[in-house]
Amino acid sequence: MHAAAWETHRICLRSAPTNAPAAAGDVYDRTCRTNFNEPGFCVLNLGSDIDSHTFRRFMVDLKLAMANLHALATGNTLAFVWASRFDQQNSTKPHVDGGPSENFLMLGYEPSSVRSELEISDYSKCAFDLGITPDEFLLKHNPMFQAGYDLLRPYTVAIPCFAEADYQIVCINNSTTAYCERNPAWQGNLHTATVPIPNESQLRVINSMMIASVPAGTGDSISAADVDQFISTTEVRRRGYDKLHLDDKNESRDESPPRSSVRRDD
Repeated sequence: MHAAAWETHRICLRSAPTNAPAAAGDVYDRTCRTNFNEPGFCVLNLGSDIDSHTFRRFMVDLKLAMANLHALATGNTLAFVWASRFDQQNSTKPHVDGGPSENFLMLGYEPSSVRSELEISDYSKCAFDLGITPDEFLLKHNPMFQAGYDLLRPYTVAIPCFAEADYQIVCINNSTTAYCERNPAWQGNLHTATVPIPNESQLRVINSMMIASVPAGTGDSISAADVDQFISTTEVRRRGYDKLHLDDKNESRDESPPRSSVRRDD
């Protein structure tokens, strides 16, 4: 199934902000796919009646609950690669973020008056249909250029339920592994963000985690103190402006180094 054919209920989920384990199953099934029967991404809306720290705690709890499901399904576990917090108002081209071959992004968007649009492109399915690997697709059909971008259009969907007024988590399979029926591996997507009118006087805060599938017993790439800091900090890194650091308590309110030309910060 092409990305554009997914029904809204397969993509758009809702959850109470107090029970991450209850949401983990649906998020895991949709995101951590090893074939093309699931989207490889989803949006989890938590509403607007929470605060940022509760939201980030929910994200950490969701990762832990998904790790338990992953262990039951595969014998492996999930480990943090990074956890960061930033104001992102630069538009991007279709890309994956550089990281381990099997990973997904958990992007926690806070309410903002800065309008944005998100698109997901199923480059793994496109590559499969062309008889090549995802890495070969990026080399031969770089979507930074128009021909590669056009090739992906039938496999691209604009997220229909992105709501700037709410706290919401977008999980995206960010893997680069090729499909193999005998040895299942996660199948990734490219993602694109468009911010039509950036506004330096406002914030568009993204709480960003990269989470990798790793052998059981493997620890996180960041420390427990780093995770606690991710939950408790009020600092926001600003991308694309001279003003490098902000504090979310004092500002008005209204993505790792690249691995190739299409792997960049979100």
